[in-house]
Amino acid sequence: MEDQKKVTFRQKNQTICPVCSNEFFREEMLTGGGRLIAGALTDELRRKYEASKKFGKIYPLNYQVTVCPICYFAAYPKDFQDLLPDERNKLTEMTGSRKNAMTKFFGHIDFNEDRELKHGAASYMLAVDSYSCRNKNTAPTFKNAVSSIRAAWLFNDLAEETSDETYKKISLFFYKKAYDYYVKVVELVQNGGEPTDAAGNMGPDTDKNWGYEGILYITAVLTMKIGAREKEIGKRIENFERCKRYLSRLFGIGKTSKSKPGELLDKTRDLYDKINEMLEIWKRESGQDSEE
Repeated sequence: MEDQKKVTFRQKNQTICPVCSNEFFREEMLTGGGRLIAGALTDELRRKYEASKKFGKIYPLNYQVTVCPICYFAAYPKDFQDLLPDERNKLTEMTGSRKNAMTKFFGHIDFNEDRELKHGAASYMLAVDSYSCRNKNTAPTFKNAVSSIRAAWLFNDLAEETSDETYKKISLFFYKKAYDYYVKVVELVQNGGEPTDAAGNMGPDTDKNWGYEGILYITAVLTMKIGAREKEIGKRIENFERCKRYLSRLFGIGKTSKSKPGELLDKTRDLYDKINEMLEIWKRESGQDSEE
């Protein structure tokens, strides 16, 4: 009976860390059996899950990143073993900084333990740090974009769970990181600076890959959340005008399309209207004539 209440299991084969050669058993999430009860989809395309009486609250995002419990090297499973010599050297040099970050924000955290919310949040913090050392063939900018927004979500969850304002500040920090990375990702898709086929599931959550359409949508969402904080009103207008072009070009605002997911199309229309409202206000404030 106890096995039927488990949320995760350990892989039978050990994973060998390519940075420090530590051997450990990766934790995987079990599926089915009523473990996940899908709830609403947020405006940031995050799938919420309801707590079940049997298993409690489960965060699927906690288990997506492989983390070495010794040196804290982190990567998505398909990237974990394939390190080039220069990548390995950089990651070895940065081991101390990864350990210091974990101590600073979490005190003692042990990735040999069953993962909780703090492990999930920490795993994405470590992923962003580790992918900064990776070769462009692993699509590190793509991976850091999705890792940053997931970190922002989980640190916000931690803040709500613990009432710790530090986690709230870290969440905002990663929202800013996500904004910067997603803007770069849009450019990379257009100029081929990183291989899109190596990006994998861009989510941004684990339940569905929204692909390029999702990338443009999330970039616009983050512009509303972060780009609106620009001190210069001219920069805010520039950011929002760029997002209008993204949304108009890809989704055909005001038009129906069977090829576009209805749920995403509705969210896009709402976002487009909000962007227009803000632009009109800022243009009046700056003395510009509204283009709408």
